[in-house]
Amino acid sequence: YYKTCADQLQDCVELVRGELSKLARKTLTAMVTIDVHNRDVVDMLEKSKIASPKDFAWVSQLRYYWAPKGSIVMYETKKPNTKDECQVSIINATLLYGFEYLGNSDRLVVTPLTDRCYRTL
Repeated sequence: YYKTCADQLQDCVELVRGELSKLARKTLTAMVTIDVHNRDVVDMLEKSKIASPKDFAWVSQLRYYWAPKGSIVMYETKKPNTKDECQVSIINATLLYGFEYLGNSDRLVVTPLTDRCYRTL
């Protein structure tokens, strides 16, 4: 999977080098920053021989899961979801993705300390 991540990252880099609107360039730049981190995490998981989805090295990563309509019970209504949802999980917390603010992506550098901050929050 590392090669897939690296190939997709290279495709994004090629897009950034092309003609883009200011907003598209900022969006892709933030995506490249996050994808570089994701590629490095995949490399770390592979080198560490992480094989279980219960391993802390895996569950401590910010993960996104697609939840098709009817596949999860909504906390508020106690009924199945009526539309497709994206769930975000880290450690034992899972929330619905709501297009939250990603911070000042022009200044974002993802480091092991950044990861620790995400886990703490």
